[in-house]
Amino acid sequence: MTNRRMFFVMLFSAVFRRRSRAIMAVIASIVGAATLFCLAAVCVAVPQQMTEDMRSYGANLIVTPAAVAAQSHQSGSTGISAAAAGKVSAKVTASAPARSASYRYENVRINAAPYVMAGIDPTATKALNRHWDVEGQWPSAGNVMLGHDAANALGLGVGSYVTIGYRAADNGGSGVSGGASSGSPSNGSSSTSGGSGNAAADGNADSGSNTGDMSGMSGMSGMSGMSGMSGMDHSAHNHGGSTGSGSSTGSSGSGATSSGGGSINNGTDGRASTDILDTKGTQFRVSGIVSTGGSEDEIVYAKASDLAALTGVTRGADVIEYSSDASGNGLTSLVASINRDTALGAKAQQVTKITSSNQRIITMLQTLFWIVSVVVLVLTLVGVGTTISSIVSQRRNEIGLRKALGAPSRGVGLEFHAESALYGLLGGLIGTGIGYGFARVLGLTVFHRVIEFDWALGAASIALSVLVAVAASIPPVRRATRIDPAVVLREE
Repeated sequence: MTNRRMFFVMLFSAVFRRRSRAIMAVIASIVGAATLFCLAAVCVAVPQQMTEDMRSYGANLIVTPAAVAAQSHQSGSTGISAAAAGKVSAKVTASAPARSASYRYENVRINAAPYVMAGIDPTATKALNRHWDVEGQWPSAGNVMLGHDAANALGLGVGSYVTIGYRAADNGGSGVSGGASSGSPSNGSSSTSGGSGNAAADGNADSGSNTGDMSGMSGMSGMSGMSGMSGMDHSAHNHGGSTGSGSSTGSSGSGATSSGGGSINNGTDGRASTDILDTKGTQFRVSGIVSTGGSEDEIVYAKASDLAALTGVTRGADVIEYSSDASGNGLTSLVASINRDTALGAKAQQVTKITSSNQRIITMLQTLFWIVSVVVLVLTLVGVGTTISSIVSQRRNEIGLRKALGAPSRGVGLEFHAESALYGLLGGLIGTGIGYGFARVLGLTVFHRVIEFDWALGAASIALSVLVAVAASIPPVRRATRIDPAVVLREE
């Protein structure tokens, strides 16, 4: 019998003769491997899922018209032009996959009270804001979706009908005689309104500087109180009649924007009026009611085409929201790239709260993983080390006899290290399988995500189990190699 064969015979004989001790060492390795693999699998797979989930709570990138574009009087339309929007979207998607939704805001009248109406693409907005709780259906042709607060104030429900009137004066327009049209651009200086959304209910059109922290907004929730993006140039084609000129200022309390020159006559379609008690307008059916807990609850949502038909003006979006997979430095670089390209006439800003919250949660999860990992590793070391120490104590006489017969200390130590590695290997294989089972169940029940088996992670888990078991056996093996054969045999 060769020495190698004899080595393996002695190794397996030692394992099976002391099955109870071997089982304890294997169980310690199983617990360590299962816990570590489960946590590692979750920490690798879940951050991506969390990023996707956080994106469902709104945009992390907001694009609005730049100040230069807002003050330009050379175009018949305002907002972000289709060409500029296409170029911005190309930049965003080139950086990382992204979803987007555009919003056009106008001040409207419902029962003579001022409200903000948003023209949207329902499909894109729904995909971007999956957290919106909608009772009924999203807007469609001839149908609007009311914010929860707006619906309560108006006493309307799904299936009700509402008449919505548009006044050019409410949106910075100047007087037009004959026909529904918006006037020439206002002459006053302008800035993007940064209201909290309450102006949509009380009609205030306060203009404020943009703070740059667009956090938590969805559907431009932080700007829902805008006077139809009052800070932007709302120039439009004259559909007939003379156009007066003058600067426009927000009318506190009424939500109307008074015109410094000219007056709005009742249009043939009843959409434009100067009478504050005028309830004429276009009738829409309420297809749904949205509740978000934010300023979206005060807005009336309609298809962009319906809003254009109501105002008689087709123009670009006031806001484009993006939910980009880019994060951290990548998102910061993207914002800087858009802002450097002044030809776009657009300004980009991060929604910092969503981005930082996402990163903070991931950091907390990873910190928890490392803390638990250290604890599990220590417990595994203690468990395997204690078991090997017990085995060494039981085999003191055998070790002394072998050394008296000429067995080198290195050979004795190698046998115990190999025995520990075998325990670690068995525990790592079984523990990794159990850990994956736990990770899969955890992914489905908590994160609603199927976690696939990561072979590289599995191999690392098994290798770590073997290394931990061998490391745990070093102290007791040292004691075993220092046994004095004479003392042991004398005791025998």
